[in-house]
Amino acid sequence: MQVPNHLRYSSDHEWIAVEGTRVRVGITDYAQDALGDVVYVQVPTVGQVVSAGDSFGEVESTKSVSDVYAPVSGTVVAVNDSLSATPEALNQDPYGSGWLCEIEMSDVAQLDGLLDAEGYQALTAG
Repeated sequence: MQVPNHLRYSSDHEWIAVEGTRVRVGITDYAQDALGDVVYVQVPTVGQVVSAGDSFGEVESTKSVSDVYAPVSGTVVAVNDSLSATPEALNQDPYGSGWLCEIEMSDVAQLDGLLDAEGYQALTAG
């Protein structure tokens, strides 16, 4: 299982890449593996205001449908529209072309509540 060191992680199995006050969000390698083959992805809409911990999208696989939770609060400023045509990108490249959206954070301090790579590995090992 891949857990890149430069990312932060939520206990709900989302990853974020931080760039200033903007974050790129996706689901982790662990999550995509547990889901199985992804067949549909519902991303939030640009302009949508999200709150940390709230569901803001869905991932449907051959096994189940799972909510995706906002790891931070803010406004969605970009979405990965290509996932509607190629949802399998979540399985093939969860930390690259399988990203879900970008959020302009309203509270940068929320980053302190997220896990680093070591913390996320400990969470998924148990």
